[in-house]
Amino acid sequence: MLKQRIITALVLLPIALGGFFLLDGVAFALFIGVVVSLGAWEWARLAGLEAQAQRVGYAAVVAALLGVLYLTPVVAPWLLVVAVLWWLAATFLVLTYPYSSRFWGDVPRRLLIGLLILLPAWQGLVLLKQWPQANGLIIAVMVLVWGADIGAYFSGKAFGKRKLAPKVSPGKSWEGVYGGLAASLLITLLVGLQQGWSFKGLVLALVGAALVVFISVIGDLTESMFKRQSGIKDSSNLLPGHGGVLDRIDSLTAAIPLFAALLWLAGWGAL
Repeated sequence: MLKQRIITALVLLPIALGGFFLLDGVAFALFIGVVVSLGAWEWARLAGLEAQAQRVGYAAVVAALLGVLYLTPVVAPWLLVVAVLWWLAATFLVLTYPYSSRFWGDVPRRLLIGLLILLPAWQGLVLLKQWPQANGLIIAVMVLVWGADIGAYFSGKAFGKRKLAPKVSPGKSWEGVYGGLAASLLITLLVGLQQGWSFKGLVLALVGAALVVFISVIGDLTESMFKRQSGIKDSSNLLPGHGGVLDRIDSLTAAIPLFAALLWLAGWGAL
């Protein structure tokens, strides 16, 4: 398994880095669109569509909607607002599972939720790519999420006692969340000091980083909730040793649109 993970990572890493940081405009949107469409194919299974034709059809619908979004950028701010509202609702759904499944257990609603998860994530990345320090912003949100994941893993291993959401993901603990948050805040603080941010700017950045980290945890737990409801361990086996695309981007699907929305509110980029 470890060998598979390493080989897959070595193959995908240069592709991912090249796609994220060397492509621009339509090419970048298409690259991210392919990733999101693969995620949609996986989500269709979590939503209850077993037939391959149905799953491909759902992915095709998502791809078409991405095309519409690219051609109608005026929709972008509204999509970010919808995404923020969705992830607030998802927090409630995760914390009240399995009771909450009565609100989203049928196939149509699960398919709709897939759109609420995938479309804003694509939109957020496309916006970040268009704004000042585009690649730096993409690196920033990824480092925040990955730093939180690493911090949560080690602090959870060392100190984890109180379960975060035992009915959704029994392995996660509040101590892991705190450790992940501390890691991301430390990264933000060090970057802010190195960049010479003002006191106000540093405080706002730390608050924003904390919000992004917390919502990234909800993104992870949301996919876990749907997998548990469906009795599925991994979203797919597209990435040997790693599971599926959604298993790798679940935290980012929540973090990216909130990160973009916070930057937009701060006046970073125009919409």
